[in-house]
Amino acid sequence: MSDINEDQGLVILYTGEGKGKTTAALGLVLRATGYGRKCLIIQFGKIWFTGEISGIKKLEPLVKIIQGGKGFVKILGDKLPLSEHKKAAKETFELLQKEMTSGKWDVIVADEIVGAVSSGLLPISKVIRLIKERLEGLDLVLTGHHAPKKLIDLADLVTEMKPIKHPFEKGILAKQGIDF
Repeated sequence: MSDINEDQGLVILYTGEGKGKTTAALGLVLRATGYGRKCLIIQFGKIWFTGEISGIKKLEPLVKIIQGGKGFVKILGDKLPLSEHKKAAKETFELLQKEMTSGKWDVIVADEIVGAVSSGLLPISKVIRLIKERLEGLDLVLTGHHAPKKLIDLADLVTEMKPIKHPFEKGILAKQGIDF
């Protein structure tokens, strides 16, 4: 018999090198809204327009999205000092903590928070404390590359996205409506 009951909040982790971590989290949000659950998505490091932003606006007031950060670190032309990325990640994390304790949300997605940990923008200890201190009944979804074993061990559900084939290999960088 399981120690988890239906009303207990879960920690769900989508990680790996393959595409689909954010997409899986957004699919979970879509399903949750179908049951009238209130969902918050806080994105670490994402600052540009993507199709999910306008799509999510159609799900208001059940879903809210907040972008935080200064873009991805050391890719896609990033020239900012690491200190600026760390400051933005800290501010985004503080907002996440505030929202988690507000009692307003049934599901919170911390998109790319795992990447913020693996790239040194956030200490893993803060994310561990966030998991352990979350409100009872709150489902917390974490996404990002290179999930540390400590986060994997704390999660109730872990899915690793593994790349097998991607259009990038044929020179197609990203497709509107599919990748962004």
